[in-house]
Amino acid sequence: MADIRDRKKDHVELTVTESTQYTITSGFEKYAFNHNALPELDFEEVSTEAELLGHTFSFPLFISSMTGGYAEAGAVNAIIAEFCEENDLPFGVGSQRAMLEDESLIETFSIVRKKAPKAFIASNIGGVQLIGGLDQNKLKQLVDSIEANAVIVHLNPLQELMQPEGDRNFKGVLDGIEQLVKEVSVPVIVKETGAGISKYVAKRLLNVGVEVIDVSGAGGTSWAKVENQRPANVRPNHAFDDWGIPTAECLKQISTLQWERSFGLIASGGIRSAQDIAKALCLGAGFTAAAQPVIRAVVEGGYDDLELLFDQWKKDLRIILTLLGCKSVRELNTSHLLEK
Repeated sequence: MADIRDRKKDHVELTVTESTQYTITSGFEKYAFNHNALPELDFEEVSTEAELLGHTFSFPLFISSMTGGYAEAGAVNAIIAEFCEENDLPFGVGSQRAMLEDESLIETFSIVRKKAPKAFIASNIGGVQLIGGLDQNKLKQLVDSIEANAVIVHLNPLQELMQPEGDRNFKGVLDGIEQLVKEVSVPVIVKETGAGISKYVAKRLLNVGVEVIDVSGAGGTSWAKVENQRPANVRPNHAFDDWGIPTAECLKQISTLQWERSFGLIASGGIRSAQDIAKALCLGAGFTAAAQPVIRAVVEGGYDDLELLFDQWKKDLRIILTLLGCKSVRELNTSHLLEK
């Protein structure tokens, strides 16, 4: 169990460094905004509210799963939980696998509900852990420990293959997700961990009842780089450091499925500014998600730095909406973008 705790601690410490970010970009830089010189709007009336899974939030940002499974994670989770409670934002805890294997770690996760009694909080489990089905007691613990509003299943074959002690068998993950959808009482969100989800994979996930797809494309944190830089990895493999589908490409592929069916689409992977958020929404996402800039702000300056980051993003998004002539984020579409 100590090795899982050490690994989780390494992960958080490494993700806040620039050396673990993708060299390839998210693709958002290929677009400029179609400036509207006659917006005919009152800036004070422009709203950043956005909907996800029937809930209305103050801003289209889901604070992504990253932390949990080691003692110090409780403090980080507590700050994020308190912030999301105050600012009406949804968030997800990190993988709860370690907690399911060692009940002494439950507190590093359950602290979030104590700090955020009304917030939208998502549980998190790896797709590999669902192979063959999740034990009913563990499924109950997964949800009940944080009184979860949704369950996030993360797919991370690239990360596992780069990890010396990682899983190597991915056979049965889709069946496991389908079983989870049937057994759990809350919506299921499926996300990648930075290498992206293609249209083909998204369609298979939607076919088994997944309600929300988080593309988590390439362009942000490279989990191949994270694994390769861990002290425990004595034989790193850098050939796959930039493997993945850029976030903008994921959105272009998957958004076309919205003509066929109704589902939530979250853009993550390289979301580093309000401009990235706006471009993602223009490309078809209904919501965005970020982890690295949030964790970095918390690690460097706690609640205050996180508040500064969010206030800047919120102000900038309202400026962007005004300059595009949009009163709300729901009005954003591809007509507001120019390909460079």
